[in-house]
Amino acid sequence: MAENDAVRSERSSVLARRGVDSAVGVGVPPTPGAGPYAWMPGLWALKHYRRSWLAKDIAAGLVVTSLLVPAGMSYAVAAGLPAITGLYATIAPLLAYALFGPSRIMVVGPDSALAAMIAAAVVSRAANDPERATALASVLAILTGVFCVLAGLFRAGFVTDLVSKPVRVGYMNGIALTVLVAQLPKLLGFSGGAGNLGDALSGLVRGVISGRTNRAALLIGATCLLFIHFSRKVRPRFPGVLAAVVASTLAVSLLGLRNQIAVVGMVPWGLPLPALPRVAIGDVRDMAVAALGIALVSYADMSVLSRTFAARNGYRVDSNRELVGLGIANISSGFFRGFPVTSSSSRTPVAEAAGSKTQLTGVVGALAIVTLLVAAPSLLQNLPTTALAAIVVAAALLLFDVRSLALFRRVRPSDFILSILAFLAVATLGVLWGILVSIALSVLDVLRRAWHPHDAVLGRAAGIKGYHDVTRYPAARQVPGLLLFRWDAPLFFANADTFRARVIELVDSATQPVLWVVIASEPITDVDTTAAEMLQELDTELAARGAELAFAEMKDPVKDRLKRYELHATIGHEYFFPTLGVAVKTFIDRFGVEWNDWESKPNA
Repeated sequence: MAENDAVRSERSSVLARRGVDSAVGVGVPPTPGAGPYAWMPGLWALKHYRRSWLAKDIAAGLVVTSLLVPAGMSYAVAAGLPAITGLYATIAPLLAYALFGPSRIMVVGPDSALAAMIAAAVVSRAANDPERATALASVLAILTGVFCVLAGLFRAGFVTDLVSKPVRVGYMNGIALTVLVAQLPKLLGFSGGAGNLGDALSGLVRGVISGRTNRAALLIGATCLLFIHFSRKVRPRFPGVLAAVVASTLAVSLLGLRNQIAVVGMVPWGLPLPALPRVAIGDVRDMAVAALGIALVSYADMSVLSRTFAARNGYRVDSNRELVGLGIANISSGFFRGFPVTSSSSRTPVAEAAGSKTQLTGVVGALAIVTLLVAAPSLLQNLPTTALAAIVVAAALLLFDVRSLALFRRVRPSDFILSILAFLAVATLGVLWGILVSIALSVLDVLRRAWHPHDAVLGRAAGIKGYHDVTRYPAARQVPGLLLFRWDAPLFFANADTFRARVIELVDSATQPVLWVVIASEPITDVDTTAAEMLQELDTELAARGAELAFAEMKDPVKDRLKRYELHATIGHEYFFPTLGVAVKTFIDRFGVEWNDWESKPNA
């Protein structure tokens, strides 16, 4: 049933107050959960397409093209590949994602964050052979896509949640620094070292000391960099990147600098035919680990970006279908001599600001690049590589996130240390190993927090309902002979012994004999077999000390698990209480303890 005018008006006003464009998402119903449309959201959007969106999608596509061409070529050069492969890695993925991607305005393609990872995997194995480098990068794209598709089909979209924000900030800062140092030699007009940050830095220093700096290249590159930077500050919507590319190309052509500085040169006419890259089996095996890391990083960034724009534009994105869309985009890139791609945090906002409504924006961008390669490929031959380096450097500067580091240091120093460790891993071990170390750090941090979680002894504070941490409420009173203990984490193999030791320590250090230990169990969301065995041992140890073990507020699923472990019957059904209040009352009645619940407000 169609919405009436009043309902539609009210909905639009609500969306407007929240900063959501009511024209996007409202006209396209949520993608079905099953059937061909579920896996091809582009067809679903086309089925519900509005004629009023066409002009906006076309205009947005042409605007984005002004960034797609220079950015694609820049990131290809940054990855150690021929510049033309950046356009191949833009066209096919845009078309593939337009059909299989669930995000309606997402722009996918080459990205500065992936350039360093691709270079680390490809450059050392290519031995300065552009064809081999292209083939290896295409294999990397296909493997990355396969990993993403498999992860989506097996509903593994949650995996990226394992990478915490401090770790993500740390490795992105490491990647940003690596990209920046690797591109500075090109900005100065000479080739630098490849590999990790140390190699790139030594190559930069040697080149500068030996006097290899090309003044003409430096002037053009520095001018482009400053122009891009200030255009972003003064007029964010102005196509500063395109203007820098056009101006630098004209400067090379008009001033006759083609033989004095490095340029892109003639690019092949047309498009390559789809084909499997020709590489040895050993190369595929070598690329697999790198592809896994790239897939994780690609989706980690894409998931955040897609959720952000979906929320802002009034639609939802399924994380597993997002993985499939990203995977197919990467596979298509590999078959057309491209390299791994991901979402663009710089071009997607441009598409949104230009009025993009659906995936048609990406299709228009891809077709515009095809037109350029077929009708006028010679326009790119005098584009100086120093200008491409300036674009990458400008993008790398945006990757740095110093503000989050400062926030971590102020509010949670452990997150600051974790972020710095991730940064150092990327900077010292290289991008690929640094990513793997960063992921391991993130998982270890989860284990660390669960290994030694917060715990509390609970007492009764005057005038406040419930039982609270006695360290927060020093005046809180404890029922004589009763220990109320809260453990703020699941009980599992890593923290089971810590839990047991903590309870025994509290019982042994009590100023008077403890008769009951009641575990406030609401925060305990799981108990594994190791922890169940520990609880049985703890019950025995407490009995030897004249104390009994009891539980209150335990969730039913956890209680069911204890029943399967036969621990519920071992401890005794009567020692499981629905609330702490019931447990306390039962204890007081059983042992005849004199207890005045409230000191100042007996009726509270």
